[in-house]
Amino acid sequence: MHVAISQPAKPRVETAEEPVWRRKAKAYISLTKPQVVELLLVTTLPTMIFALGGMPPWTVILATMVGGAFAAGSASAFNCYLDRDIDKLMHRTERRPLVTGELTPRQAFVFASVLGVLAIAILAVGANALAAWLGVAAIFFYVVIYTMILKRRTSQNIIWGGAAGCFPVLIAWAAATGTLAPGAWVLFLVIFLWTPPHYWPLSMKYGEDYRNADVPMLGAFAGGRIVSAQVVLYAWATVICSLLLVPVAGAGWLYGIAALASGGWFLYKSHRLRSLAVSERMTNGSAMSVFHGSIVYLSVLFLALALDPFATRLLGL
Repeated sequence: MHVAISQPAKPRVETAEEPVWRRKAKAYISLTKPQVVELLLVTTLPTMIFALGGMPPWTVILATMVGGAFAAGSASAFNCYLDRDIDKLMHRTERRPLVTGELTPRQAFVFASVLGVLAIAILAVGANALAAWLGVAAIFFYVVIYTMILKRRTSQNIIWGGAAGCFPVLIAWAAATGTLAPGAWVLFLVIFLWTPPHYWPLSMKYGEDYRNADVPMLGAFAGGRIVSAQVVLYAWATVICSLLLVPVAGAGWLYGIAALASGGWFLYKSHRLRSLAVSERMTNGSAMSVFHGSIVYLSVLFLALALDPFATRLLGL
């Protein structure tokens, strides 16, 4: 196996435009993987609104959003700490602060730990104990189950490890209501099933990176036909599961229409990828089209989830 050799990072020279404190702040923020945190937060507030049938108290919203962001950031920072050896072998991650030397492993570990403690404290005080314990479970699942156990051992890593990304909807539901009703578990399953067709196309684009680092992502080691077939199967499962929110949790007409429309579009994108793979015309661009499309699909779905209680009351349907 060919392994890329990482060159020693060149020391940065402080400039008037970028003082040390600003570089350090950017480095700490990058440890939290802001794009991932942002995507997780997209599901949080809509879930709270739907679970309560209206707007929760702003203090609970603030505590849940901040606590959830800190929990996700803590898990991501621990991930960067544990994966620093393979991050230097991958072009996609070679500029992370532990690879460049902007931060030391000890600084990253302390930062991740402090962020995790703050996350649990904020959720416990600002929301409730159930939300706090779910925050602990989310960090544990991502750091231990996914990063330490599954990621480097099995091509099924993103399926089971991706369950960590499902916890924000449970935290949100618990924060809003103090319980976990069946609707919360339906939303958990939606994100659980959505994660593979979301991430596998991305891993196809960065297949060489994962092969260099010997990380067995399915998209990096399986052929396009196999990966695209799995994407189609999981996309269908995701859309079907999303529709269960109507009979199980009483979602209204707005959510139902949005789930059908956006789900149909997501299935079209997935089947198109499959068709291109079978005809051997699939490219990184077509794979990334499904990756970006999956984000649009989830955003539309949860936007509809947030608006559904208000639309139902307004029109009486």
